[in-house]
Amino acid sequence: MPAFEYQALDGDGRTHKGVVQGDTPKSVRQGLRDRGLVPLNVVEVRERAARNVEDYFRRGIRPADLALLTRQWATLVRAGLPLDEALSALGDEAADKTSRRMLIAVRAKVMEGRTLAESLGEFPDSFPELYRAAVSAGEQSGKLDTVLERLAQFLEERQALGRKLLAALIYPALLTLVAFAVVLGLMTYVVPQVIGVFADMGGTLPWPTRVLMATSAAFEFAGPYLAAIAVAALIAFAIALRQAAVRRAWHALLMRVPLLGSMLRAQDSARFARTLSIATSASVPLLDALKLGAATLSLLPLREAIAQASSRVREGGSLARALGESGQFPPLLIRLVGIGEKSGELEPMLDHAAHIQENQMQTRLSALIAVLEPLLIVMMGGVVLFIVLAILLPIFGLNDLLGQP
Repeated sequence: MPAFEYQALDGDGRTHKGVVQGDTPKSVRQGLRDRGLVPLNVVEVRERAARNVEDYFRRGIRPADLALLTRQWATLVRAGLPLDEALSALGDEAADKTSRRMLIAVRAKVMEGRTLAESLGEFPDSFPELYRAAVSAGEQSGKLDTVLERLAQFLEERQALGRKLLAALIYPALLTLVAFAVVLGLMTYVVPQVIGVFADMGGTLPWPTRVLMATSAAFEFAGPYLAAIAVAALIAFAIALRQAAVRRAWHALLMRVPLLGSMLRAQDSARFARTLSIATSASVPLLDALKLGAATLSLLPLREAIAQASSRVREGGSLARALGESGQFPPLLIRLVGIGEKSGELEPMLDHAAHIQENQMQTRLSALIAVLEPLLIVMMGGVVLFIVLAILLPIFGLNDLLGQP
């Protein structure tokens, strides 16, 4: 029985919106009339999501909400609640309309006889391919509760890592923004007014003052043009990155940057290992798991390395050797994968490798910020010191500017 979203008016002319289940739009309209409502619009949830690009279903469930939803779902299934009742309970407890209506639609598809994975596939923006593949494997193996718990843990750990990265980057970003705003304000408004007084007095100004005056004049004259050029360059760069060759070259360049490159490599390696562990625990075939893992990577050279490794595994080679031949992944990850293959404990080894890579990434990020923060402070202090000296030096030589002995 599909789900329909409706909009109707009551006897007082107030608008009512919601989602109900019904066999056809006609039966839903009749049900609304029986409730004393005048139906204005009745649309099947899936149909509306398919044809209206601006619909909220296109935005999908937020990652944080999906993590909480999956944890609650795993608890209900572990408690032995039937799938349709679990979906109904989750819909009732959903904190936002998007999640509530989507869960009602998924329950309707399940009640029609579709598998849960197929029902989730109606909303790919909310439930990624890895999520759906793991759920499908869990349904087939009868381990849906275990799979949902692993997915919940995966999503929660990813959210926690994202929060740590954001917290670590907030201070340098704010410091950079404040420094840029201070320098821009000084060069645009303060310096021209102060230095202009000394320029009107005549005489030879100190070289820092002359440099500052020239820089300020350049800011005042060419500032809008430079801003326009910068915006145009950013737009052109973003368009160029849509080309696979340009994006690959850019990613390869980033990977060669000291400290930053190793941090990006560790981040993608951890994401790949964690995804492969989830897929393996859900009994997803290795080649399909590699495809899912490659889809989560952000660096194109690593994606290409996974594609090459998949070809070697398909030919009968070991995963560890295939990853090692690419030369793109950390040696520790390859060693742990090899140990997991030999011992038959690939899943825990992948989890351990992901944990190590995440710790290394956080360590490198901390080191980068430890270098960046004092560097930004020194640079800002140097610029401000130069501006202050350029203003004070003419004051110290004010007698010479006035022509007095």
